[in-house]
Amino acid sequence: MPAPLNIDRRQTWNVGYWILALLALMFVQSLWQDASRVETVPYSAFEQALAEGRVAEVTVSDQAISGKLKSPENGKTRLVATRVEPELAARLEKYGVPYARTVDSPLLRELLSWIAPAAVFFGLWYFVIRRMAERSGGGLGGFMAIGKSRAKVYVETDTGVDFADVAGVDEAKEELKEVVDFLKHPQEYGRLGAHIPKGVLLVGPPGTGKTLLAKAVAGEAGVPFFSISGSEFVEMFVGVGAARVRDLFEQARQKAPAIIFIDELDALGRARGAFPGLGGHDEKEQTLNQLLVEMDGFDTSSGLIILAATNRPEILDTALLRAGRFDRQVLVDRPDRKGRRDILAVHARKVRLAPDVNLDDVAGISAGFTGADLANLVNEAAIAATRRHAQEVTLADFSAAVERIVAGLERRSRVLNPHERRAVALHEMGHALVALAQPDSDAVHKVSIIPRGIGALGYTLQRPTEDRYLMTRAELQRRIAVLLGGRAAEVLVLGELSTGAADDLAKATDIAREMVTRFGMDSALGHVAYEPPRAAAPELALLGGGNTRTLSEATMQRIDAALAALVAEGFAEATRLLTRHRDVLERGAALLLERETLAEDELRELAAPLRERP
Repeated sequence: MPAPLNIDRRQTWNVGYWILALLALMFVQSLWQDASRVETVPYSAFEQALAEGRVAEVTVSDQAISGKLKSPENGKTRLVATRVEPELAARLEKYGVPYARTVDSPLLRELLSWIAPAAVFFGLWYFVIRRMAERSGGGLGGFMAIGKSRAKVYVETDTGVDFADVAGVDEAKEELKEVVDFLKHPQEYGRLGAHIPKGVLLVGPPGTGKTLLAKAVAGEAGVPFFSISGSEFVEMFVGVGAARVRDLFEQARQKAPAIIFIDELDALGRARGAFPGLGGHDEKEQTLNQLLVEMDGFDTSSGLIILAATNRPEILDTALLRAGRFDRQVLVDRPDRKGRRDILAVHARKVRLAPDVNLDDVAGISAGFTGADLANLVNEAAIAATRRHAQEVTLADFSAAVERIVAGLERRSRVLNPHERRAVALHEMGHALVALAQPDSDAVHKVSIIPRGIGALGYTLQRPTEDRYLMTRAELQRRIAVLLGGRAAEVLVLGELSTGAADDLAKATDIAREMVTRFGMDSALGHVAYEPPRAAAPELALLGGGNTRTLSEATMQRIDAALAALVAEGFAEATRLLTRHRDVLERGAALLLERETLAEDELRELAAPLRERP
């Protein structure tokens, strides 16, 4: 059987173009030849040619008169002139000057009367469609190809990130290095029958470096990296999200080995059936179903790996987390002190540090900061040094940056009257002295009565010197006492209550509530958790999971009583400490009114009598 002819369509089109070009050339040549044999002359010249007998025959039309010459003149065989009325020609002939007639052609006017309105209409239509397409993202092509994936494709040289740029998450890096090794050496992993996980889910709080880790994996592996956010799949049109999922996986298969990274997976993978009253087959569920199908439909030996990131894993659909889809979850948590120091070292390479700056000290005052917070801290410190026209960034600049991030921007323009200033000074000194008087309390770095942020009239900067992962009942009670130390100082010295303790009361009440309802730290209520974790409670309640048990009225009353008792106990302890050291309190408040800010060494000197007394 003869093989079928393989005709290239592009070749066929090329032949057609050559034929059209040849025909056009022949037509233009014919017009040129006709024009080369005809001479257009004024009507007076045509009349003169007739009078001289040079014209053999005449052809008359509505607008023109044409005459065939008896013999060619200058290569021309015909004369053509525009007709002039006989009476007018007779009158003009006696003056002996050349005369001719021009005919206004209505063709251009007719064309403009049809083309101009149509051009305006189509121009407005194109402008409106283009604006709609730009708002929906992607220009006119994106509007027409609404089902196309919007994933950004990077290659090894484009991400600009490798594992050397990621610090503070060593365990997560070790987990992801296996993914890189598999993409580089797939045969080694298949030697004993093992296969790489289809999907790796990066879980952790915001700002801990999940997206940075994914880009580092692509940079190390040197393979195409498809990056897209979960919210970009969902559109107002039903079925668009599913089409984009199909298109994304099709593009990735064509470029395999490759990595697909879906950021903010919770926008796409929220548990189905969470809102049963609103219908169960909406656009998001169709998109999620298509993602589940695509993750089941590819083979890991092809070198296609899915990375995803979320900070809300508790609301993801269980079908996403089962074995065979996202097989592995990698925790990207807040860094410890060593991790913070490593992250600071990475970002500090871009700034000029003073020789005496110890990044370990900076890591000590930034407990609880994420990688993004630490990057912002280095930037704020550099800005603070630039603002004071320094040549290097010092430790004082880092301290000022921590205050700026934790407490907010200074508002010296907010002027308080003397009574309010004294109340604020007593309030802040009460916090500081209660913290300094208690053993094993977090260090107090600074006290100030300069207003900061939105509503803070003063602040006490108390930061832990080491990372803590467990808290005892006594430590939590001490925290409540420190929070209520400001109000206790106001009541003790001024004998009245103010609104300045609103935020302190809210924080103290939250700690007491957690102690009673989650940590089982009330002996009367027993070792029972009466509430689920606060972050997961709304979603778990919608899904029918978690601790949704209805509490009895009597139990709720006992919880309220235990909560109030803990807060009252903390207030009593703060009052007792400040009463014993009232002279230190009033002396410290006066010093604070004079200087507005007291540093750690000044507070340590002021609080020396607290340690000497029993």
